[in-house]
Amino acid sequence: MKQTSSPPNDCDLAILGGGLAGSLIAMAMAARRPDLRVTLVEQGERLGGDHVWSFFSSDIAAEHGFLVEPLIAAAWQGYAVHFPNRSRDLGTPYNSITSEKLDAAVRARLPAGAIVTGARVRTAAPESVELEDGRTIAAGAVIDARGASGMAHLAGGWQKFMGRRLRLRRPHGLHRPIVMDARVEQLDGYRFVYCLPFSDTEVFIEDTYYSDSPDLDLPLLRTRIADYAAANDWDTANVIYEETGVLPVIAKGSFEAFWRENERGTAPGLARAGARAALVHPLTSYSIPHAVDFAMYLTTLDNLSGQRLGRVSHAWAAQHWRKGRFYRMLTRMLFGAARPHERWRMLERFYGLPESLIERFYAGRSTPADMVRVLAGKPPVPIGAAIASLAGAGRELADLSPRIGAQA
Repeated sequence: MKQTSSPPNDCDLAILGGGLAGSLIAMAMAARRPDLRVTLVEQGERLGGDHVWSFFSSDIAAEHGFLVEPLIAAAWQGYAVHFPNRSRDLGTPYNSITSEKLDAAVRARLPAGAIVTGARVRTAAPESVELEDGRTIAAGAVIDARGASGMAHLAGGWQKFMGRRLRLRRPHGLHRPIVMDARVEQLDGYRFVYCLPFSDTEVFIEDTYYSDSPDLDLPLLRTRIADYAAANDWDTANVIYEETGVLPVIAKGSFEAFWRENERGTAPGLARAGARAALVHPLTSYSIPHAVDFAMYLTTLDNLSGQRLGRVSHAWAAQHWRKGRFYRMLTRMLFGAARPHERWRMLERFYGLPESLIERFYAGRSTPADMVRVLAGKPPVPIGAAIASLAGAGRELADLSPRIGAQA
């Protein structure tokens, strides 16, 4: 009998979404698995869109540093925070990635033809992709990193912001980033301003809110950024760049329901990465440490079939969700116990803790002893409100209490 074989795949791994998570997977594969043919599909014309991502050097394992180093547009030896009753300089190195650097780095690492831009996905399955223009991609495996499409089964609040990169007529005088300046008027929840000095006369100013609503008033935010610059005597020549964002801050929810909700429009079993897999810090919305760890883990898999990758990504994301219960508890306290205009008190107290604890917190690696230290002492919110905010936390608190109790 004549044997027939299936046509060869167009690639071994198709990655949907050329944002941070998808791009890191593509670069990790190029570095550690050059034997695999990777295709990166992005709906925009440039990878990464228009964004600035920042991270602490302590977020990234030393052996993974090679992956993010080509993406870094600016780096500083430390940063500052300001609150009404506390200012502090911290020595943890801080880094920022820009879309331009991300796009250039990925294109330099991947072979010609491996990046498909201006392409929207119509349907996706574990081993195939159909684009809206009719093209299809056959793959050994497909992973979806296009961002979360639905958050109905998660609850909490919103971290929303507008950032503008300004060119100034005179030097601004900043020597390191201001990660939080909460001395500004407290409006629409916990408000702070974030500043990145990209050069002596260029500064990125972001007006950020931990808010109960996702609404953004763009003209108002532009005015507030201009007012902040004027208050610091920064004479603006022109605006180089602007970005906005609305990110979920997760207090509670059903991970499995979230996973099922994000299967809509795709075939069951499709692997996921990034926000589409809820691989973010529940309280800060930071994603870089988790994106790097997952990308590097994928390079160690010997079987990259579509179904296997789907199971692996679900298991990894479910484990990440379980590890995040302490941070979800803190989110409930921030939004449920503190009055919106006094949420800054929790952050001000937090920034009085040891620098190593703060580093582990942002990386999502808080130890049981760290958890005790964060919760110990007089809380910066009313006791009754704190208890009420945790009502219904039940299982998550029960899961935490044995580990915390052992350290107390």
